[in-house]
Amino acid sequence: MFSLERPDFEYFFRAASGRSCLLGNRELFQPFLVTPTQLIETWAPSNPLSATDLDVALALEPEVIILGTGDTQVFPPAAVMAHCLSRRIGLEVMNNASAARTFNILAGEGRRVAAALLVG
Repeated sequence: MFSLERPDFEYFFRAASGRSCLLGNRELFQPFLVTPTQLIETWAPSNPLSATDLDVALALEPEVIILGTGDTQVFPPAAVMAHCLSRRIGLEVMNNASAARTFNILAGEGRRVAAALLVG
């Protein structure tokens, strides 16, 4: 569990693993995208992740996308990284617990952050 206090933004992580994420008081068991103000539960990325899988997140115009890859850090194909960088959007890859903590910190700083978490 990360925090018992509710931050100033709508969506925040309380816990995260490769199997599920606790976003506020809501537990999610499928891949999803989230910003501090928006939750997209209908995200259905391919396996392996393709460059266009992140187009929904890129459309939200974040400064950085945090990609949570489950219980372990797994880097996506180079084309995925290049797809984000060609649009001047950073892509940080980490396990889900680290992705959740990083998202909460960046959102708390008022940054334009999006998180894409592979769960399930």
